[in-house]
Amino acid sequence: MARLAGARPPFAVVGCASPAEAAGVRFPVRAELDRPGAGPPPGDADAVLAAAGAVGADLVFVVPGRWMAGDRLRRLSWALYDTGRPLVVLPGLTQVARRRVRVSTAAGLTLVLVSPPARGGPSAVAKVVIDRVGAALLLVALAPLLAALALAVRLSSPGPVLHRQVRIGQHRRPFRMWKFRTMVQDAERLKAELVPANEREGPIFKMRRDPRVTRVGRLLRRSSLDELPQLVNVLAGQMSLVGPRPPLPEEVARYTEVELRRLLVKPGLTGVWQVSGRSELPWDETVALDLGYVDNWSLGWDADLLARTVRAVIDGRGAY
Repeated sequence: MARLAGARPPFAVVGCASPAEAAGVRFPVRAELDRPGAGPPPGDADAVLAAAGAVGADLVFVVPGRWMAGDRLRRLSWALYDTGRPLVVLPGLTQVARRRVRVSTAAGLTLVLVSPPARGGPSAVAKVVIDRVGAALLLVALAPLLAALALAVRLSSPGPVLHRQVRIGQHRRPFRMWKFRTMVQDAERLKAELVPANEREGPIFKMRRDPRVTRVGRLLRRSSLDELPQLVNVLAGQMSLVGPRPPLPEEVARYTEVELRRLLVKPGLTGVWQVSGRSELPWDETVALDLGYVDNWSLGWDADLLARTVRAVIDGRGAY
């Protein structure tokens, strides 16, 4: 049972009518439904309508499943129709953009048709063109800034200006990713000693106060300017302007089947992760955001993420 909300999310749950066998209900149980059995149909209508009236629910939100399906759901819907109360049925799909969903009917049944993700076609071609042209223009426009940053890195500590690191790209293809060096020269060797101090769950290694990061490197990371050389990777077709961040080989080696879906698209210079909290996000939430992008990306969403990246860089939250 829910009330309509004026802003996202559109529903505010105010109570739950739960079957007797259901466990782990997160919301206040306002009514307990009859146990399904071989006898007469359970009397859900009276219990649900009474509970909805008591909490002032605008509509009834049904999650079909083992306890609520078929004729039982149909009878409950009749009771709701007769009282003029709306019914919302959750189809069990998650992270599917609305533009990919279409409702149809066949043989008296209501069907939900879900289009596959856009992996090819004109939109995919346009994304490649935008990536290459955008990267080339940005490299030319930012040339003076890139030169100044290179000089700052060179003067700040011994070592090369650029750091090259093997990352895993689309379809598990390895490539060398470029970025301004933000750590001391022997950072990779020191990493093994710091693993017990890792502050992130999952296969990623992150420390808020990593002792390997130089003073200039800390400023570059906070502003994300250390990532600018990856425009060369975008120009070479190894990365995209927008997409999931490219993981390390050792991280991919620990990926589950679900996490490997992040590699179905090109990794990006920016993405949903970067504009949603960056290193402060838990690993499972990072994966969920990336998978949502992988299945639902569009040119419009890419443009929105690029605009939000500017705000996220200025804010600096979660960058370390």
